[in-house]
Amino acid sequence: MARDIEELKQEFIDIFQNNIKREGKDKLLDYLLNQSDFFVAPASGRRHNAFEGGLVAHSINVYNRFKANIIQEYGEDYQEVISDESVAIIALLHDLCKVNTYTVDYRNQKVDGQWIQVPYYAYNNSLPYGHGEKSVYIISGFMRLTREEAVAINWHMGGFDPRAQIGSDLSEAFSRFPIALLLHVADIEASYLDEK
Repeated sequence: MARDIEELKQEFIDIFQNNIKREGKDKLLDYLLNQSDFFVAPASGRRHNAFEGGLVAHSINVYNRFKANIIQEYGEDYQEVISDESVAIIALLHDLCKVNTYTVDYRNQKVDGQWIQVPYYAYNNSLPYGHGEKSVYIISGFMRLTREEAVAINWHMGGFDPRAQIGSDLSEAFSRFPIALLLHVADIEASYLDEK
């Protein structure tokens, strides 16, 4: 059963406010609340969480998976490796590239022998800046990211990122910043296990 958008919105805000203390976070949250469709946007057009509120639900799912993966890898003393602030920033904001990119459109579909107009999400990217790198760009307009945060968000698509197919820095990124690999795994787990 899909969760209520207001409930998801409040959960996201609570995680955000309780963990992120960095300068610029208030302006970023204001942007998400008042100048974007973050809390009503789908996470995808046809695949995982392709419904209203899917993006915020996905972000929370990734946060929960990411934190669990970090604890599994580093134990209860994980904060010696990564702060709760970085965990929240990386996971909650990794897909800001999807903000203001999906619109509802209609197409013809045959249902019970009759053609009817059915809604679907069309992808209209007004800022063609890539995927992970676009999220880094948007976040950086509001607050500074650490190098580890930026690398993790930038490469969260792993081998699904088209840049990975042309001799990229992906392997080096995962090797130098294992947190980036743990985010990628959390994103895949959320997309394919939590969001069927």
